[in-house]
Amino acid sequence: MLTRRIIPCLDVRDGRVVKGKKFMDIVDVDDPEALGAFYSGAGADELVFYDITASNEARKISLEFIEKVATRINIPFSVGGGVNTIEDFTQILRKGADKVSINSAAVKTPGLITEASLKFGAQCVVLSMDVKWVADGKWRVFIHGGRVDTGLDAVAWAKEGVALGAGELVINSIDADGMKQGYDIELLKAITDQVGVPVIASGGAGKMADFSEAVLKADVDGVLAASVFHYREIEIEALKQDMKRKGIQVRI
Repeated sequence: MLTRRIIPCLDVRDGRVVKGKKFMDIVDVDDPEALGAFYSGAGADELVFYDITASNEARKISLEFIEKVATRINIPFSVGGGVNTIEDFTQILRKGADKVSINSAAVKTPGLITEASLKFGAQCVVLSMDVKWVADGKWRVFIHGGRVDTGLDAVAWAKEGVALGAGELVINSIDADGMKQGYDIELLKAITDQVGVPVIASGGAGKMADFSEAVLKADVDGVLAASVFHYREIEIEALKQDMKRKGIQVRI
């Protein structure tokens, strides 16, 4: 049976972990190295760090915290935000990250997915998708921190990203982000039904049952969350025990 992953997400801005709702109302949370070390010791399976303003500000990702995090944790972690070139991949992986997440650059330069996959292996290439339900009755992909509608159909882009070489997808619902009303199960299932790589659910977790629902109803490989972990509303060890009781295989 597949072991499902619990993944805290740390949004980084100006060297600090922050959190918002629907990509707005951003508030300060903690230091990325300290919070990363806490989660590493608390039972998290992986971590995800996003430099949330790098793409919109047209700058490179801040590399300073990556090396510090790598020395303090013993679990895999991925880094994204402002990644535009193979050199960016190289720098991030050399600093100690296990995977690199791309979103805006993948939309603008799809060949980057293939180039990175061929050079570093598909397992290092994560296609992150910020998705919103729009008026014409479709899920569309947004970039630049949820600010720009690309016009791309989310399910079609997920399939294309995998075909290009992405080894994993992170599907973040902008509509559900920070709202704590549960993951967008319909969106997640629409994508897991169409791709053969791991899919990570993101956006909307508010209670323990939300995590199990995403696994049992949408067959996601991992569940990602931020505020419920940052504010200690849900403890990872307790969450894993709850999922185990529901028949979900987790690493205890």
